[in-house]
Amino acid sequence: MEDSASCSSTVDGLPRESFLARTLARLSSTQCLNVSAEGAAPVAVVALQRYLSEKSEGLDSYSYDVTVTDGVWRAKCLVHPSLNGLVHSNSLRTGGDIDITQCSFVYDERVLGHGYICVEKLRCGAERSALLSRVKDVGALPMLVRRGMECSAALRSDAPLQVSRKHYLSLWNNDDPEGDIWTSGPFCEFNKWDSCFRKTWKPLPLLVKIIHKSRLRYYGKFELKIDYPYQAYFEVADQSGTMSLVLWNELCPEFYQSLSVGTVLYIQNYTLKQSYSNRSHPQMDHHRMKSFNSVEICLNPRNPISFLTLVSPKTVLPQWGLPEVCYQFTTRSELENVSHNSACDVIGLVTFVGRVERVKNKGNKEKYWTYRWIHAVDGTSDLPFVLEVFSTSQPEVFSRICPMTYLVCTQMRVRHVEGSLPYLTSSCETETFITGYHKGQPYVSDPGVKRFIQWTKTLKDNVVLQKTAVGGHYCYPRPPQAFSQSIADALSEENKQRILETLHYREHKKVAIQGQITAVRYMKSPKTSRGTEEKEFEKKSLLLGSTDFLQVQDVSTDACEHAVPDTHKHPSTAEQTSVANSDVMSWESSSWLKQRQEVSEHLVRGGLHRASVSRRFTFDEKNVLLQQSNLQPTRWTAEGNADITPGVCPGYYQVTILGTVLSWELLRSQKVLKKRLLCCEIFRKQKNDKEVLATAPELEDTHVVCVLDLCHLGGDEMEVLINKVYRVTEVSLN
Repeated sequence: MEDSASCSSTVDGLPRESFLARTLARLSSTQCLNVSAEGAAPVAVVALQRYLSEKSEGLDSYSYDVTVTDGVWRAKCLVHPSLNGLVHSNSLRTGGDIDITQCSFVYDERVLGHGYICVEKLRCGAERSALLSRVKDVGALPMLVRRGMECSAALRSDAPLQVSRKHYLSLWNNDDPEGDIWTSGPFCEFNKWDSCFRKTWKPLPLLVKIIHKSRLRYYGKFELKIDYPYQAYFEVADQSGTMSLVLWNELCPEFYQSLSVGTVLYIQNYTLKQSYSNRSHPQMDHHRMKSFNSVEICLNPRNPISFLTLVSPKTVLPQWGLPEVCYQFTTRSELENVSHNSACDVIGLVTFVGRVERVKNKGNKEKYWTYRWIHAVDGTSDLPFVLEVFSTSQPEVFSRICPMTYLVCTQMRVRHVEGSLPYLTSSCETETFITGYHKGQPYVSDPGVKRFIQWTKTLKDNVVLQKTAVGGHYCYPRPPQAFSQSIADALSEENKQRILETLHYREHKKVAIQGQITAVRYMKSPKTSRGTEEKEFEKKSLLLGSTDFLQVQDVSTDACEHAVPDTHKHPSTAEQTSVANSDVMSWESSSWLKQRQEVSEHLVRGGLHRASVSRRFTFDEKNVLLQQSNLQPTRWTAEGNADITPGVCPGYYQVTILGTVLSWELLRSQKVLKKRLLCCEIFRKQKNDKEVLATAPELEDTHVVCVLDLCHLGGDEMEVLINKVYRVTEVSLN
């Protein structure tokens, strides 16, 4: 072992013993199935990669490989399935330290000379590794390999340790390409086609142009013996009309990144199949072309082997009659007049970017969609576009969306919701483009795009920057003014404690609970004064004022009308201290003192999380802000590790809700539930905090339904915000 993995080396010139090499040496010499690490030293996590498991056996559908370093060696290890929960909660994360306390060596008899370390027990340490800051180039550290297994390709290549799987998935969703297998193929000139014409192809070759591109679909399952179970839809056209084209399996990694809207394709050896009736289609009425929807063109890696050639734009001839790509750009001033669920394209200057969150796929509880909320302005209205953008299989774009960039979103669907301004949500066919990715796109010559560019030339960066924000909690559209069936459905969901326990990292969920508000306290930030910080928050309030997170005022129409603080009238720091310690800034139900003695279960304890508050955007802090608002990356990088000042929150309400009795068993044991909820961003201009809390006694003995926004922020941080409150007497139980 000592020959292939020396036990000591140096880091920045300092002698250092290798914990990983010592552990591998013990695994090589012992006859035990596993060993407990002696003298465990922290190792840093530099990569965390996900893929479909080989066997289900009642465990998770996905496995994880973790690459760690002790500053001397790197080691790629399998995470034992019992530890998957640490990944789900983002406790095991790149850039952090862990202590490996038990591990084993796994031999794979299906491949000659292949084995790997399996981490069976570990302790999570510092979220930011001190070790990594001392390593100049993590990628230059040698990979630790057991002697005799130096040729094991999986340890060095971009492939899973479990050899039956050929590729990795994106860490947090199944829609984004991940790894080096996703190539960008070159265009082909006509003079390279000669050999193709010497063979007879059946049916005849096609010459088409791509006019729409959908996101990737991953359909991998345990029992499926397909190495690359991917599918991607494209809409292609020639002079006769449009038809769907489907790229299957291995052809997706080979061609998906290269195929873009406007690309001309020469297709041979394809098959025609009946279209799948339930899939979504882009809206293409504005193309004014005939659509052939009954069949679709299928390109397969085998049986038969399809041939796909990308034609260079320089060799495309007008006499081919290929149609131009058309767009349907809609301005913000026109949006109110666009019908519900209609598709449109938009361009705007980004002013707000929310953090990336996840939501479970209704048809597959282990599959997540990733999305973020965005505000963009186009100069035609004082109101911004409100955009709900899901991952579009363009991770390099989705993760780089930030304020002050020009954003184009195609095939967005219009949503009209009662009580809220219209917003746009992405579809399966949506593509997004930001500054740096617009060159060569067909829309650059669109008149609407040209008008937008002219408008942006009248803006001053320093003025626009004052109205920008990144991250924080954001919820849209607002819940309905009247209690609805969707709220009733949320109310009837499974045990709320179970929901809290099973939420995964950045998973967002809306739930409803019944109970009584027994205490309200207004919490003020000790750092807030009537200076720059407060003004900054006021400006962000104007930007993000589309939602109200604490809406106790909806309980009644009179006394509780003003249960939202006025963010424009804050006392000084000294006044805050005195008021915070007085009874005026809090209220408790007359029965709460007795009830709190009987409380047996505390679901959530209050506290303001840093990630709940948005922050103004600056170019100097761009990389750090992007990293904080994005999901934890698969691979650690030194960028974005700097500390920045957290967002400013003048104050928030901490609300205590006493739950109702939920079962006879609970009734007999006299159990009640207590939940502390908080609100961190209040935007509506209302009366001051004293006047708000003066109305609180009207909540005495009032049975309410509270709509809550839950989001797992990683580790043990759980964000719980009140979105809406309904008085039960106002709720129709029919």
